[in-house]
Amino acid sequence: MIAGTVNSFRQLDLYSLREWFSAPWNGLTNYRVAVDLSGEAGAALLSSFAVTVAFAVLSVAISWLFGIFAATMLQSRFRGRAVLRTVFLIPYALPVYAAVITWKFMFGRDNGMINAVLGGLGITDGGTFWLLGDMAFVSILLVSVWHLWPFALLTLMAGLQSIPTDVYEAASVDGASRWTQFRRLTLPMLAPVNQVLVLVLFLWTFNDFNVPYILFAESVPASANLISIHIYQSSFITWNFGLGAAMSVLLLLFLLVVTLVYLAVTSRRSRRA
Repeated sequence: MIAGTVNSFRQLDLYSLREWFSAPWNGLTNYRVAVDLSGEAGAALLSSFAVTVAFAVLSVAISWLFGIFAATMLQSRFRGRAVLRTVFLIPYALPVYAAVITWKFMFGRDNGMINAVLGGLGITDGGTFWLLGDMAFVSILLVSVWHLWPFALLTLMAGLQSIPTDVYEAASVDGASRWTQFRRLTLPMLAPVNQVLVLVLFLWTFNDFNVPYILFAESVPASANLISIHIYQSSFITWNFGLGAAMSVLLLLFLLVVTLVYLAVTSRRSRRA
């Protein structure tokens, strides 16, 4: 991290990379180029940042919704609950590379399972390009949610098990419906768990590099060009390592600010509650 910060103030390219410690200094030039929205690099970074924000927010929200629904369902005792819980956790336990490669094959236009199923059901014509154009964003969001929501499930299950059953029994005696119990009891008592869970999921998805790189390699569509991939391309495709290092530092500062503001707001709400 220290080396990356130092290199963000250097004119570091393909020719000076081998002796990067002696590369010429260029002050804040890399940072000015990165945040200059009238320039090509700044406009591309802003576009990538907007895509990443949309991706992270949607991925976290959908993963949390799936997680809370499944965790609430698994609180009830029924036959096969242990098997279902194990099946739900499989996506999180699988190696990322193997899982994403499998998804990449399923997204194939001509021989992919997804087009075959949707075409057979008459939902689509069976010729959707899932890894091109605007559908690339849907594809990467689907893979991200599939991989992350079991972690939300695991965390929320642990939080639900810490809630005393006496609270629900008293609420049932008072005539509270299951929805009222969920809204008035479960969500408020899960607030500390949700505060940590949402922050962790957001940081993971915002920094995600493995999923988009395995899905698209270096030819990432604009709709799925996450900021991690954009920084990689700036560093290793255009060979502008100084600019890539500056973008990395800016990303780090942004995430630090978001984390501090989020923790301050959530802790203030906790004290008021």
